[in-house]
Amino acid sequence: MERLTLHEDPRSGNCYKIRLTAALVGKPIKRVQYDIMKGETRTPEFLQNINANGRIPVLQVGGRFLPESNAACWYLAEGSALIPGDAFDRADMLRWMFFEQYNHEPNVATLRFWLQFVGEANLSPFQKDQIMAKRAGGEAALGVMEEHLSQHDWFVGSGVTLADIALYAYTHVCEAGGFRLRDYPAVCRWLKRVSALPGYVAMD
Repeated sequence: MERLTLHEDPRSGNCYKIRLTAALVGKPIKRVQYDIMKGETRTPEFLQNINANGRIPVLQVGGRFLPESNAACWYLAEGSALIPGDAFDRADMLRWMFFEQYNHEPNVATLRFWLQFVGEANLSPFQKDQIMAKRAGGEAALGVMEEHLSQHDWFVGSGVTLADIALYAYTHVCEAGGFRLRDYPAVCRWLKRVSALPGYVAMD
């Protein structure tokens, strides 16, 4: 297998989901770290050689580069039990991964970043005006997860898939964005199931 390198900021849940996927499937991965707060992914060298979009994570496979966290997770997990064999279940897994990027991450992860790393006092007037909407959107996403997990142990089928990994990354640290996990008991039970998986690694 070609050498795997993860270009990341370890504070990012999108980066963490790739590390967690690699750990669960037993693939070693080298880590190269950047500080997004210092603009280290916006340098001419990064833009030219790593990702012209100026964002992380990027999974480097030999001399090729794969941006977008869920695409990188798919690459690492292909051929493993993290991707269901049944066609409908695979599509359902993708449904939850799209949900994570469209409904969950833009709200839950954004508030965590604003409040924990930027600081509310440093937000722009536009960002401050968005806090309540982001909180409502995040609570709605967590509510959808709670409803599903109150009836199922995992998001798809009878075992962990990439859907769980994608949603775990920012959910388990969502309280840094002002969300209350105790309001979602089924989600809390699911978080414990994920953290008990063989090969699990914690977020830095």
